[in-house]
Amino acid sequence: MDAKIAQSSDRARALEIFAAVVAERSFSAAGRALDLTPSAVSRAIDRIEERLGVRLLLRTTRALTLTAEGQAYLQTARRILADLDDAEQQIADQGAPRGRLRISAALSHGRLCIVPRLGAFGRAYPHILVDIALSDGIADIAGGEADVAIRFGPLVDSALTARKLGTHRRIIVASPDYLARHGTPDVPEDLLRHNCLNFSFRRAEPVWPFHKDGRDYALSVKGGIEANNGETLGQLAALGLGVARVGDFSVASEIESGRLVPILEAFNPGDVENVHAVFVGGANTPARVRVFVDFLAASMR
Repeated sequence: MDAKIAQSSDRARALEIFAAVVAERSFSAAGRALDLTPSAVSRAIDRIEERLGVRLLLRTTRALTLTAEGQAYLQTARRILADLDDAEQQIADQGAPRGRLRISAALSHGRLCIVPRLGAFGRAYPHILVDIALSDGIADIAGGEADVAIRFGPLVDSALTARKLGTHRRIIVASPDYLARHGTPDVPEDLLRHNCLNFSFRRAEPVWPFHKDGRDYALSVKGGIEANNGETLGQLAALGLGVARVGDFSVASEIESGRLVPILEAFNPGDVENVHAVFVGGANTPARVRVFVDFLAASMR
């Protein structure tokens, strides 16, 4: 068994030497790159050719030229060496995940829920370089634009792997000042007399869902300000400009401080959105991706 292991190691070294000779275009340059003497490099190439029974390189005093067999052997050698590098990197990652981790997250949710967790993640995995991009656009994971994306709501069918991180409720909020000036709605229909702050990327005629008298229904509401994210709508509501229906995460601090209060909770239909981490799964998923998804799942649960 030891002899077979040694033989495999020698062949891997021979592949490395052959690839270096071709890359460096000389035995002496390849030797310098691998810390070997030119004669040791030459002997290694001779042993390969003797074992295969073919000439791989045509050698002259001025140049080295690959034969057709040498070209085929080079392609195989490079593939095998790349596979070895990948295998060693995956094994090394098990002990200490490393490398660049590209994360895509929505603007508000990323700023409020993902970014605050990165400090603890960085302390736990100091060899991972975190590269986070906050945008309400959809990153193409399969196309290589990001390693992990944090996404809300229903997911489209794809070959990607999705891991559920948690859920967020949608709630209706207003500031105490606004309610003091305009009155507190007792039933959903009272919102028809209020300035309802809406998302600009939703339907042309926004509707808010409610549950009343044992049935679910939607109410069309209107207002004078729209925004493309819940954090901004929460800020506008906290300024006393109207009533907003947003994800609870985007107004948690304002509710805790008393700048906003939930209203019409008795009519909330249990409107929630699932949050998933989406990534390319499978046996070859980098360890840095796996540990980050595990970390988020644990910390957001």
